[in-house]
This record gives sequence, C-alpha cells and structure tokens, in this order.
Amino acid sequence: MTTETDMPAPDKGSKDRLPGWYPDWATELADLYFSGSVCLFVLHGNVHDLVRCPGDGEDEYCDLSEFLTTQVFGKWDLVLGYDLGRGLRPRAGSDSGRLKAMQQYLTARWGEFGQWPREPDRVLPLLDSLIERILVEDAAGSKSVAVLLEYAQYLVPAGDVNALAQSHASRLVRLLNWAQNPRMKQCNMAVCLVVDRLGEINDRLVESPHVAAFEVPLPDRDQRLGFIQWASRGTDFATLADFSPEVLADVSNGLSLTNLNVVLSQAVKSKRRLDSGRFRELKKTMIERQCRGLVEFVEPEHTLDLLVGHDAAKKRLKDDADLIGRGQLAAAPMGYLVCGPVGTGKTFLAECYAGSIGIPCLVLKNFRSKYVGETESNLQQVLAVLRSLGPVVVIVDEADAALGNRHAEGDSGTSARTFSMIASQMGNTRYRGQIIWMLLTSRPDLLPIDLKRQGRAEVHIPLFYPAGEDEIRTMFQIMAKKNKVTLAAGELPKVAAGCRLSGADVESIVLGAQRSALAAGREQLSAADLQTSLDEFIPSVQGLEKELQEIAAVLECTQQNLLPAEWRERITKGDGRSRLQERMVAIRQLLEE
Repeated sequence: MTTETDMPAPDKGSKDRLPGWYPDWATELADLYFSGSVCLFVLHGNVHDLVRCPGDGEDEYCDLSEFLTTQVFGKWDLVLGYDLGRGLRPRAGSDSGRLKAMQQYLTARWGEFGQWPREPDRVLPLLDSLIERILVEDAAGSKSVAVLLEYAQYLVPAGDVNALAQSHASRLVRLLNWAQNPRMKQCNMAVCLVVDRLGEINDRLVESPHVAAFEVPLPDRDQRLGFIQWASRGTDFATLADFSPEVLADVSNGLSLTNLNVVLSQAVKSKRRLDSGRFRELKKTMIERQCRGLVEFVEPEHTLDLLVGHDAAKKRLKDDADLIGRGQLAAAPMGYLVCGPVGTGKTFLAECYAGSIGIPCLVLKNFRSKYVGETESNLQQVLAVLRSLGPVVVIVDEADAALGNRHAEGDSGTSARTFSMIASQMGNTRYRGQIIWMLLTSRPDLLPIDLKRQGRAEVHIPLFYPAGEDEIRTMFQIMAKKNKVTLAAGELPKVAAGCRLSGADVESIVLGAQRSALAAGREQLSAADLQTSLDEFIPSVQGLEKELQEIAAVLECTQQNLLPAEWRERITKGDGRSRLQERMVAIRQLLEE
C-alpha cells in the first residue's frame, strides 16, 4: 500500500503535505526530518502493534515496519530493512514494480540477493559504503535512502562503553557517525532504529543530540473504537459481546490493538459471547503479559466498610473515592503514603480502597534485574501501560525497599535512574486522578523525601493497633468474615485489658481456632476454640522496633484528625514533636547497637 502523502525530503516538500491521520509520533518525526537537523531516529514502546493506514475506500491496518515502508517512506528510491533473523533486504510493501527497481539497483552493486551478507559486522559496513557512494555520486541529493534496523537492541545493546565487545563498540561508532554526518542530514537519507524498550539500547546513542527518540504509545480510546468497528465490520456486534463497541473501547484501555484483535477473533471463531467477566479475565492476563509479569492485577473483594477502626482515614478515603467517581479529578490526591507498625492492615486498607473506588488495582512487583539496562526498561514498560490504563490504583508494598533512592551506590546508577523515573511520573499532575499511587511501608522515615512530598504521595495516613476491648472484639468478627470462618452468635473471646494485638495477630488467632475446630470435626467455631487460641498465642516481642515504627507513622502524618486522641495530644503539647523525634533517634541507636 502506498500513498502520495508520504514523507518527502527536506528540500523537496513541506510538512503541510503530511496527512491528517498520521500518528502524533510520525508527525513529530517528520517535523524533525524536515528541519534537516536529525537523520537518525529511534522508535520504541508499542512497536509491535498494528498501525492504521487509510486506503482507498476503507481503513487498513499493518505492522510498524510496513507502515514505515509504505507510508512514511512510500515514495523513496531505496528502503532497506535489516534484522539479525531475516538479514538485509529491500522493502517496498506490495508494490512489485518498486521492489524490482530496488533489486536491480542493489544487484548491480552487491551481486545477487542470496549473496548479500547477513552478519551485522558485514552488513553495516556495506550500508556505510552504499551511503558514501550515493553521497559522492548524487551530489544533488535527489536519490532518497531509508534504512530500517529492527530489533536494534541486539545490534547496539545497553552497557558501559568500556565493557562493550569490540564488535558492539564498532557498530555504535558507525551509527553515531551516521547521526552526526551533516551531508546525510542535508540529503534524502534517514535511518530508523526500532527497539522494544528504550533502556535496552546503548545510552551513548539515545542521549546523542544528533539522535531523536520517539515513543510509540498504546492506542487511545478513539483509536481503539476505530479498530473495533473495523475488525467487526460485516458482523452483528451484538452477537459477539454483551456491550457495544463504544463501551468496549472505554473498558479496553491499556490494551494494544493486537490484543484487541485477539479478543475479537476469539469471540468470532469460538462463537462464545464476550461478557464482562470473560473480558475482565482476558484483559488481566494480557496486561500482565504485556508488562512481562512485573505487575499483578488485584480484584478486591472488600470495601472500606469492612475496615475496623481508623474512622478518620476511612472518611478521607471514601470522600476521595467519591470525588474521583464524580470526575472531580482536580481535588483528588496524586497518591497516599500508608504507614504504621507491622500487622496494622496497610495492604488490606489499600485493597479495600481500590474496592470502594471501583477502578482497576495493580500491585507493582519487583522490576529490578541483574542485567544492564533491563531494570530501567522494565519500569519504562510498566509506566507506559499505567499511563494508558488510568484511572488505576497502583499499590507499592514495602515502598522504602522497592523504590530505592537517588543516592544508591554500587549499581552503576541504576537505582538513581529508576528513582528519577518513578518520582517524575508520580509528580506529573497530568495524571492526577488517573494514576493513584499507594505507597505502603512500616518505615516511612526511610522513604526519600522526594516521593512523600506534596504533589506526589501527598496524603500520609498512619495506622495503629486496635485500641480498647470493643475494637479488638470487632476485629475478631471482621477477620472471621474475611477468611470465611463461621462464628456462632456472640461467641467471642474475652480480651484482657491493655492487650496490644495487631490485625495480623487477630487473624492468626482466628485461623488457629479454625484449625482446632476442623481437627475436632466441627465447621463452626466455639468461644472455647477462640479463647484457647488467644490464650496460647504469643505476640511478637520486638517492642522497640514496633515503637519506632509507630513514632515514625505519627511524625509522618499530614492531618491531625487522622491520629488517635492520645497521639494528637502528645504532638500538640509544647515540644511534643521534638520529644518524639529524640525518642526515635534514641531507639535507632539502640537497635543499631
């Protein structure tokens, strides 16, 4: 497929000739090309997806390589594609006449097609000699040449320059020479490198001022709707799904067009209607696979109504959920820092909030890798999906350890770069109400101040152990309901005054009682089962560590009404905050000793 509106050379056309349906990234690429300042481009991100190419009468969809060949460089004299698997070959789409002309030109210089080299250390010098020859012979710059290097991460992989193999270093220098060549910029020449993730390609190339990198984003709502209507043309959509194309476009955010094609093809070929439950499961699987297992979808079964105590925190979260539900995103926080001693239910609170707000909830898993550049690439992939998936709640458990800081040493700057990427995304107000971060930690004092400042994780919610006999007894009921344990009416244990049990402790006691009842052949727990389990339970004895975590949570709190009356009174009395800080320093010293 070709078009007369493909990208001409800088001295032969104008960007006004670009079609209005061009993707934004392609328009930006053309703008730079027309300026004559850049001739080497790096495309990354959603590079394996389908791209819309309007044809005669109706739309068509093709892959990125075909789009570049037939649309961007559709009238150029030579378009050469290369990857390690298929080798070097001319590209002309379905235009056999154009392909024949390319082959004749190249055969006269390189011999028959089957004799062309395949190894990159022979191919790149061959391309270099061709470019130099054209620059010399075609001084007017009338012959246009485009080179597409696919899977370029295997040609110039990420890594320290001093550690690169000689062959990799040679390829890197050759590409940099092309990028910096002023004659290539002035003539009709362009080189496009296509990579999955930007972090997988060498930094020296990406950071060069002579190179431009463009992210191919996931499709937006209008693009998804257009594809759904195209893919289901000639079919009664009501026979495929329980919802309309417009609704499917709304709920398919985060999916690529390739994934959407799989969903629709399954519905057509299996003749099994696509209902909300099946689509939700397919979307979950596809996004987890798209993120290479770096995130996990959570489907909360509970809401904030199930949470015991923490009334002020629940009210704040419910109010925020209501604002987001009504579309009042400007008043929604960028994120939350949920802190408190171990076992206070931080993860449970986050999941209950996600259940109340009614939007997807993802848990960010370990994205770090031992391989150079892969950690940044992993994170970049996840952030790209989050940006297209919003609104979404992102839970980061043990945030002080997971997110790192800008001062980490001994990893060639990986931690500092990933920290910078996360901090930048968290502070991007364009995604207020779209990406809601929930950082969970029992040691908020170890979390860098950059992440917990206003404009990032701006609401700091402290959680504490249940206080009072009534609250602890209610906790027993809630934990029984959470774990689907049947309690007889009024069969609750007697809790001694001053007993400090965490939510995790209570859950452990309930499960211990259930085990005893099942061992005795009973489905329902009795008061004796619970009382025996409570009497035998030995709480953790790390008193100083728990006190340190509790004080840290108090000092991090951003609203006085989120604190229990006891703590609120202590920090508002004279030098109460200073005394707590001194106590925390003293505990740290004791623990270090």
